[in-house]
Amino acid sequence: MTAANSQGLDVLLRALRLPTILAQHGETAAIAEREGWGFEKFLQALCEQELSDREVRRIERLRHTSRLPPDKTAATLDLARLPTKVKRTLPALYEGTFVDAGENVLAFGLPGRGKSHCLCAVGHELVSRGYSVLFVPAFKLVQDLLVAKRALALDREIRRLDRFDAVLCDDIGYVQQDREEMEVLFTFLAERYERRTVMITSNLVFSQWDKIFKDTLTTAAAIDRLVHHATILELTGPSFRGDAANRRNRAAMDADAKETK
Repeated sequence: MTAANSQGLDVLLRALRLPTILAQHGETAAIAEREGWGFEKFLQALCEQELSDREVRRIERLRHTSRLPPDKTAATLDLARLPTKVKRTLPALYEGTFVDAGENVLAFGLPGRGKSHCLCAVGHELVSRGYSVLFVPAFKLVQDLLVAKRALALDREIRRLDRFDAVLCDDIGYVQQDREEMEVLFTFLAERYERRTVMITSNLVFSQWDKIFKDTLTTAAAIDRLVHHATILELTGPSFRGDAANRRNRAAMDADAKETK
């Protein structure tokens, strides 16, 4: 191929937005010529490279827009500290079939038991499989919904959230809503019911959710929608953060003891 022809091809590939073929066609053509490929095999190889890189870029975009904490992955999850039932359930959740069915995942436990890490690990695995996930603290979700409602744009905000296959609402137990805030949260949960997945962490068991919704009937209705199709994870045991703090304190004391010797 002449230099002029190559430049013309590069212009076409840029116009068609095929960056991988643009970058690889010369090297792939050399391999094709050396190994005696036909035109069809050469074209197939270029298309496979483009599709593969396009999927990688798509996963990168999904991970960026997910806002998932980058350090809370399956690789960094201390499985030895998790209850046996939770450890057995996680691999199935990683596969993402519950998202296809519009089912929910709810993680309960006292602070520091690994609720957020477990569901974030699930979130990262879902992203790696091509699902769109959004991690959002419960207080921010409620604030955003409330702002949208006051701007007469609540439907639009819920449609925006609807673009995510799964919304991970973190620390819902710390949200103490007034009635208007409770209503927008309930609307969000009701709109996703049986259509889109919600993943929730909470330090409050269901019997205490009247602290969140302030209304017995609304509380019951919210719980009914969430648990109808749901996997529930109960995180027990000692606090991860408490144990980590104790280890740091012991290490500091040991270091001080060595310096005084």
